[in-house]
Amino acid sequence: MDGNKLKKFAEIISEGDNIVFFGGAGVSTESGIPDFRSPNGIFTRGGELSPEEIVSHDYFLSHTEQFYKFYRERMVFPDAKPNAAHRYLAKLERLGKLRAVVTQNIDGLHQAAGSKAVYELHGSVHRNYCMRCGKFFALKDVPDSAVPKCECGGVIKPDVVLYGEALDDVVVAHAVQAIYEADVLVIGGTSLAVYPAAGFINYFHGRYLVVVNKSATSADVKADLTFNDPIGEVFSALDKTLV
Repeated sequence: MDGNKLKKFAEIISEGDNIVFFGGAGVSTESGIPDFRSPNGIFTRGGELSPEEIVSHDYFLSHTEQFYKFYRERMVFPDAKPNAAHRYLAKLERLGKLRAVVTQNIDGLHQAAGSKAVYELHGSVHRNYCMRCGKFFALKDVPDSAVPKCECGGVIKPDVVLYGEALDDVVVAHAVQAIYEADVLVIGGTSLAVYPAAGFINYFHGRYLVVVNKSATSADVKADLTFNDPIGEVFSALDKTLV
C-alpha cells in the first residue's frame, strides 16, 4: 500500500465533515461473503440459467422454489460479521464526519457494525414480507421450507430488489441527496457496473473523490486518490491514523 497516498487519504478524512461512502459487494468479501463478478463470485459459478435470470422478479413468481434454493445457497450469509471496513465507517459516523453510507449490498453488515444512516439501494435479506397480507418477517423468522409462507398462506418474499424491479424511490432520493451534498465521496468495493445505482455518483460535486477497489473503475479518472488494495486493509491503516 502506498504510504503517501494513505497519508493524503487521512488528511482528506481529517478535513471532511460531510463524508459519504458509496459501496458494493467488495466491502463484504473480507467478511466471507462472495462478490458477484470475480472468478469465484456469485454470478460466475455456472449453471443452466444465468444468475440474473434466477434472481429476477419473473423467475421468483414462476419458479419460487428454485429461486429460494439459489438465494439461500448463494446470497444469504446469516453468520457473517462486520469487518474492518464496516467498523471504520461506523466509527466515522460516531465522530460526526460520515453523514451516510449508500450501499448496494443486502447483507446488513453496516448496521451490524453500528452505522445508522444507511441507504440500502437493493434492499436487505433481513427484511421479508408476505405478498398477501404484508406482514414483515426478520430473516430468522422466515419458515425454513422450500417456499416459505405466512400464516395467511401468502408467499414470503425477501425485501430485496430483483432484476426487473424498480429501486425504492424514497431510498434513492435520500441517497442522491446525501451524495449531492457531500464534500467527500469515498467509493469502495464496487466495480460500478450495476445501474442505475452506479450512476448516482454523478451527483457528486464536492471537493474530494476517493476510490478504493481491487480493480479499475469508471470513476478512477475523476478521482483524487485511487487504491487497488483490499478495502479492509486500507481502512484498518486509516483507523490507526484517526485521532
